[in-house]
Amino acid sequence: MTFSMKRVNAIFQKDFKDISRNSAVSITALMPLILAFIYGKMGNLTIEAHYLIINFTMVTVGSFVQCSLLAEEKEKNTLRGLMLSPASTLEILGGKSLLSFIATMVVVVLGAFLTGYSPENLFVIVVAIMLGSFFFIGLGTLLGLFAKSVMEASVIALPFIFLFSFGSMLTVFADKYPILKAVDYLPNTQLQDIAVKVESGVGLGGVWMNFGVIALWVIGVFALTVIVFKKKRMD
Repeated sequence: MTFSMKRVNAIFQKDFKDISRNSAVSITALMPLILAFIYGKMGNLTIEAHYLIINFTMVTVGSFVQCSLLAEEKEKNTLRGLMLSPASTLEILGGKSLLSFIATMVVVVLGAFLTGYSPENLFVIVVAIMLGSFFFIGLGTLLGLFAKSVMEASVIALPFIFLFSFGSMLTVFADKYPILKAVDYLPNTQLQDIAVKVESGVGLGGVWMNFGVIALWVIGVFALTVIVFKKKRMD
């Protein structure tokens, strides 16, 4: 079966109509912009503050919205029909992820404008944020496959929203609790580390290890998502 952009576009358009009718999800997607507006009024924000907003955006819009869209499909019993359609796994996951990706990028850009974030090396930061968004969307897809309703999606996503938005703050307790050093390898922490290095004049060659860590998270979450999706499809 060949990959069909028509099928991907059809799934994308359906999701766009669904989210436009779901005010709760739409309002949730605007929360990062409200936070960015408040932070922007403070002025002279640190890199950590900028990336609190960016990471909050990616986990809220990328993960939660994606999770909610899939959970709503399951709640309405329409996801099973999509799984049994001629569309391939790649087409379904691609179509279901496209809206979340576009929404995430739009909100990140608007949030950066509101907070006044202007990185030294825009190319490196754009690539890093795009790569990071793949992980968060993959995470949202995975969580959505387990959630049975939009309400359940909210409960499942909440710990991840906290972890990937504010988890980097836990590193200050790493000396007392060595297990917290694992936080340094989370995608959100890696994104912040890339941003800090970029501000100090480091180019793409100096952050390739950070990119590698994020890429491993992306590969891992999508591999697990495909496995769970195929199992749900067969069930």
